[in-house]
Amino acid sequence: MSKKLTWKVLALMLVLSVLVTACGATPEPAAPEPTQAGEATTAPEAPPAGEVQDLITWTQFDQANEDPANDEAVGNAYIRDTLPQFNEAFAGKWNWINVPKAWDKMEPELVAAVQAGGDVPDIFHGADNQLLNFVRNGAVQDLTDWAMAQDWYADMDPNAINACTGQDGRLYCIPVAQIPFVTFVWADHFPQGFPTTPDQFMTEAERLDAEGVDIMTYFGSTDFDGDGAERAVWTIVSGFGGTYDDGQGNMLLNTPENVAAVDFLRTLAVEGYVPEVAFAGGFQEEEAFKDASAASIPTGLFGYRYIRPLTAPDGTQYTKETEEDMLDAIDAGDVVLEPFVAPEGEAPGCSLQVEGFYIPTGAQNIEAAYDYINWIMTDVEQNADWVGRAAAGIPALTTTFEHEYFQSEFYQQAFAVAEASACRPPHGTLERWDEAKPLIMNTVYKL
Repeated sequence: MSKKLTWKVLALMLVLSVLVTACGATPEPAAPEPTQAGEATTAPEAPPAGEVQDLITWTQFDQANEDPANDEAVGNAYIRDTLPQFNEAFAGKWNWINVPKAWDKMEPELVAAVQAGGDVPDIFHGADNQLLNFVRNGAVQDLTDWAMAQDWYADMDPNAINACTGQDGRLYCIPVAQIPFVTFVWADHFPQGFPTTPDQFMTEAERLDAEGVDIMTYFGSTDFDGDGAERAVWTIVSGFGGTYDDGQGNMLLNTPENVAAVDFLRTLAVEGYVPEVAFAGGFQEEEAFKDASAASIPTGLFGYRYIRPLTAPDGTQYTKETEEDMLDAIDAGDVVLEPFVAPEGEAPGCSLQVEGFYIPTGAQNIEAAYDYINWIMTDVEQNADWVGRAAAGIPALTTTFEHEYFQSEFYQQAFAVAEASACRPPHGTLERWDEAKPLIMNTVYKL
């Protein structure tokens, strides 16, 4: 990178950092007081004795959608299969009703419902990257005391617990699955193995470019309110030793590590080592990996569900048009999971997302929510099924790791990548992560 360009990068990053210098320090209207563990904001009226009550959940899955080619086919089937199991287990007590929601609209809809005093679910299937926004807006309940009293709590991975813990040290969500970000790789494009350093990566990129192949594709657009900042961009930034914050709640972008990461990405674009479709949005970047015209794609572990059908470099086709396409390709050795590259002395970067349950402020049936959570957390079969199908992750409960479901080639490679990488959430201490993401991604995109 030239000195002129370096200062240009630094200047733009500095401006963005100043504009949102706290990404949470701007005065805002007072939020509702967070509820105490186990308390509803307004105590619901007690139902008649013996009356079956509804448990309302919000998830991104639609049990009525039976299309096997649907993006959420696995989760849809999970709800469809599991809902009657729960209702049978709690017959005469609870009746589970799942309300499907758009994955990218759920968070603001819940906040709006809480603030308006509207209808909210008893269980919200969410992720750790929503926590700070929920807590700031008083949208979810403190679950600390209740969770610590449960037998399964001591079996939780400390990293998962930490991801669900607010800056006040209180637990606001129950983590069930951890989703590391990995790199899916067409093995035949790397006969000497996937590179481990940026220099090796550029050498391989030049070689592949001569063969008409892009070394990688990735979420490089500003789509979905800057969601790319949590994906490959964070994997690369964190692998270079960078962060998005200063550890004190302030946005900090103009660091040498961040500039080096952006320079790496910029070189790939300028040299034509990544496809234009990487910047198109709408998840179009996945197309280049599907037909093997791009040799790798760093993304979430859940990517195996969506990146399909597949055609391997040797022409082998995986065209079931279900999640089995990627799993079959991995079993065959055509696709392998790898850590992304990192400079010497740095651990590979890895975004980490934790998924689990929130109990919203104003939930009407907290006891049913507690029973549902305990049902998932105490039955190893139910826990493994939720982690695998509802989240596409690895378990937050350490004992569930031993379940046969997680002994497949796919999960064993995923475990190895996670262990070899420094996986952590990208938001750090930024309280207004929903506002920070588009600012970060716009900066990276422009550079």
